[in-house]
Amino acid sequence: MDRTERFHIIDMMLSGSRVVSFQQMLERLEVSRATLKRDLEYLRNRLNAPIVWDRDLGGYHFQKDAQLGGQYELPGLWFSAEEIHALLTMQHLLANLDAGGLLGPHIQPLMARLTALLGSGRHPAEEVRKRIKLIPLAARATPMDQFAALGSALLRRKRLFIRYYAKSSDEESEREVSPQRLVHYRENWYLDAWCHLREGLRSFAVDGIRLAEILEHPAREVPGRTLDAVLGAGYGIFSGRQVGWARLRFSAERARWVALEQWHPKQRGKLLRNGRYVLEVPYADDRELVMDILRHMPEVEVLAPARLRRNVAEKLRAGLELHS
Repeated sequence: MDRTERFHIIDMMLSGSRVVSFQQMLERLEVSRATLKRDLEYLRNRLNAPIVWDRDLGGYHFQKDAQLGGQYELPGLWFSAEEIHALLTMQHLLANLDAGGLLGPHIQPLMARLTALLGSGRHPAEEVRKRIKLIPLAARATPMDQFAALGSALLRRKRLFIRYYAKSSDEESEREVSPQRLVHYRENWYLDAWCHLREGLRSFAVDGIRLAEILEHPAREVPGRTLDAVLGAGYGIFSGRQVGWARLRFSAERARWVALEQWHPKQRGKLLRNGRYVLEVPYADDRELVMDILRHMPEVEVLAPARLRRNVAEKLRAGLELHS
């Protein structure tokens, strides 16, 4: 780590503890004694950090009510694109949670910590929020009463009775499920659970759960490896153990974008000599994959399998008839 990052870690350690020993700092920073001494000297003499050594306590701490010649301020620290997105996304999710729900008592402290973290860089938190905008795409409203029940059941490892509306079939059903995990995918929340009605793993859109009641029966435990094998093996949110591979060929123009995208963690891609791009992705249910293929038309061709190619062609014909 660089010196600026070490300064922030030292500041965090001293802010969070009554006293911090020299050895504790060495172990956390993984630097030499001479380097740590230079860092402490720079913080005190150049940045006006009120760091003092307490012989009785055997460590360093911030001096309270110190009369300093200048204001103590750490050098700027800028975040990577991934870090900024993660921080702002967490802030966005917290801001949309009901203060009266399960996380209510913890939301404001978390928001304050995120704001402080965003503001620890070269620019104030308000400036970061003003200059970086997150635009949720197709986010559906999350019923907070149900969300709170799901979170509580997950942590307590209890079963749930749910009344679920499936948009694909326009039908409502009542089920007993053992919740395994909550997943935030494409701006929406999903509950991965063992469905005792279907005797198998299912993924439920949280916005489709119209009633959720916690039961006293202990939840059935499913290993994480099994969850990933059934619910995470194929493309998108739809599950299934029978996984096939789709082979797509994109035009040279569209390849400039798609070659840089991740459609699936196990995807395979190859850039052809003519500039076209061939992408292979695993899938168990083609509904979501077909939708993503259609948004790239006419710059993509389905090479295989034949069934997927026919499904895409049928959707195109139906759309053409609608607009003819």
